[in-house]
Amino acid sequence: MDATNAFFYIIILVMSIVIHEVAHGFMAEYFGDKTARFAGRLTLNPLNHLDIFGSIILPIVLYISTKATGHPLLFGWAKPVPYNPDNLSNKKWGTMWVALAGILANFSLAIIFGIIIRLTINLALPAGFYFITSVIVVVNLALGIFNLVPIPPLDGSKIIFSLLPDSSASFIVTYEQYSLIILLVFIVFLSDYLLPILSFLFHFLTGLAF
Repeated sequence: MDATNAFFYIIILVMSIVIHEVAHGFMAEYFGDKTARFAGRLTLNPLNHLDIFGSIILPIVLYISTKATGHPLLFGWAKPVPYNPDNLSNKKWGTMWVALAGILANFSLAIIFGIIIRLTINLALPAGFYFITSVIVVVNLALGIFNLVPIPPLDGSKIIFSLLPDSSASFIVTYEQYSLIILLVFIVFLSDYLLPILSFLFHFLTGLAF
């Protein structure tokens, strides 16, 4: 059963990441940049988006190494959907909405499947149905919450940078230079602080215990 669970976890994670990335591309196109379309990336075909390490190897390793905790940690990424901010009709707000689009896509999926769970919880559907829908909610909440963290290359940093005045350019450049170290420190020492937020939102959406 563990292998089956891991399979569904990873499939759901990959597709949720793909939807996240495609949402970036469609929002960029809405603001006038068709780079993602020309690159053939406005598709839900995961093969066009997979990063072998970030989409497959890392999720498997994380699942195996953390499943004993009862809340297996799943994280990963796909190849970023390309876009050119210089092509956006409004570079400042376009950049912010392109970054926000992926997060909103994940939260929207979590809300939709949370509602489905609430509406069907008294119908005694097979346990597998609630396992899959619960994983969809958890994975998409986790992706949405994590990507709000304002550390490059996460979307939260692009949202914050878009709101800063032009005089902040030198700070942004310096911050981006150390972003990998800051992100690793956050993941190792601070990411556990996101778990209560995830737990609260999961219960709020589904009515189930996390």
